[in-house]
Parts: sequence; structure tokens; C-alpha cells
Amino acid sequence: MPLCTVPEIADPTAPDTSHERKTMKYLVTAFVTLSALTCTPAWANLELARKNNCTACHAVDKKVVGPSYSDVAKKYAGDKAAAKSLAAKVKGGTPGGVWGPVPMPPNPNATDADIQALVKWILAGAK
Repeated sequence: MPLCTVPEIADPTAPDTSHERKTMKYLVTAFVTLSALTCTPAWANLELARKNNCTACHAVDKKVVGPSYSDVAKKYAGDKAAAKSLAAKVKGGTPGGVWGPVPMPPNPNATDADIQALVKWILAGAK
């Protein structure tokens, strides 16, 4: 048993990993940020629908004047063109006959970003 111990000294020939650590921190930060952005569809939710006055005619799970968001999601499930088509309908309105005799009025004051976020939220089941 040695009488005295010598502290370990870092191996001067070992590669410097500080750059690797920084790179890893950046990658983890980017991954977490992107995950947060893709998991919350542009913060679209019922509050965004209320802000744009959609709830005057629509509800999540029941028909009001227009169809429920759940019914819209079911009707367009699997339709790859649904998001674009619905965004155009939300912006420009629809004639009567799409979901019943009452036409949907246009929403010219709703931003394209809000409309896209709402449509994505609705097609995902409005949850």
C-alpha cells in the first residue's frame, strides 16, 4: 500500500471534448425547441377559435350553426388536400349546401397563420 497518493492529472494527449460538449448542447437545445414547436400546432386551440369568432357557429363536439370540429375532422380524415381546401373555405366562406343550408361567411380579418393553425388543430381532432 503506497504511503502517498498522487492525484490523477489529465492526459495531455486526450482529445479536447469541450467543442464536442458545446455541439451536443446546441443539438439538444435545437431538438427540444423543435419538439415543442411541432407538438403544439402554432398554439392553435379553442382560444384561437374564440379570438377569430369561429365559436359563434362551431363547437368542438356538437353542431351549432355549422358542423362541430370533430365532425369536420372525421369527414376529412386521410384527405391530403383537406388543409389547403379548408383554409380557403375559412378565409373566403362557403355557399350554403356544404354542411347544410346556411352559408359560412368569409373571414377576411383572420390572418393566414391563424387560419392554417386552426385548420391543423381542427383536422387533428380539435384536442
